[in-house]
Amino acid sequence: MKLEGKKIGFGITGSYCTILEIIEPLKKLKAQGADIFPVVSENVFEHSSRFHDKDTFLKTLEEITGNKPISTINEAETFGPDNPMDTMIIAPATGNTIAKLANGISDGPVLLATKATLRNGSPVLLALFSNDALGMNGMNITKLYNTKNFFFVPFGQDNPTKKPASMTADLSLLEEALAHALEGRQIQPSIIAHK
Repeated sequence: MKLEGKKIGFGITGSYCTILEIIEPLKKLKAQGADIFPVVSENVFEHSSRFHDKDTFLKTLEEITGNKPISTINEAETFGPDNPMDTMIIAPATGNTIAKLANGISDGPVLLATKATLRNGSPVLLALFSNDALGMNGMNITKLYNTKNFFFVPFGQDNPTKKPASMTADLSLLEEALAHALEGRQIQPSIIAHK
């Protein structure tokens, strides 16, 4: 898939144990010619974790994309009429992010950039990472699955024995899922068995 000339908003939310897994997909999208605008949640911008150092991570995002990460609502608002995206990807998309999107809440930079992208009629691709996907958050996931312009990277249970309600996206399928989303289609199967 060639993404030459495509403007992609790439939202990153606070699933800290998986946050570094998005580096390779980002590099692949950039290699396809995409112009990527990273958008980070307040938690990603402000906090390191035992899995990553925030300053190193933010610097890496800028080095890969060539764009400074957007970290405020004011900056994210430009995704509306001033700087429209061809698509918005959220990876990782946490259960909290999914719940807010499903209920029309846009109280942070990633959520507002997503709202602006939807307002422009462009697709949003979600790479779900939620410990509660088969719990209370299940209804939010299915609500978005059935909402116009929302699409999912295929996802499945990542550890059914120890975390039976947890589901995560297969990031190796992100590019293919994006190609489908840009055509207005959900990649199938959307629910998979992890290898």
